[in-house]
Amino acid sequence: MPLGFGPGSPAAPSPHLRELKETVRTLLDLDDDTAVLIRQLACTEPGCPPLETIVAVLPMNGPALRWTLHRPTDEVTERVMTCAFSQHQTSTGVSTPSLNHAE
Repeated sequence: MPLGFGPGSPAAPSPHLRELKETVRTLLDLDDDTAVLIRQLACTEPGCPPLETIVAVLPMNGPALRWTLHRPTDEVTERVMTCAFSQHQTSTGVSTPSLNHAE
């Protein structure tokens, strides 16, 4: 079951999730038509941390991209996402949108 919604308004994402989505958009230089989904999920598989964060990028044209970050959303930072995006590009050979390294 997805977690990460703010108290008092189960339909509204937390400010941290909104910030993470904007960070993804900035790092990957995404257009407004590209959907960014971030979900925190409970992991029940052996050796898996109790909570993990899934980041999905769904462009109107082109393949969907997905990253699994083995930590809860409140521990996901710009640096964590930058590393994950860079590793994905290196390990898959699939070209992700260019990273904007803002530090």
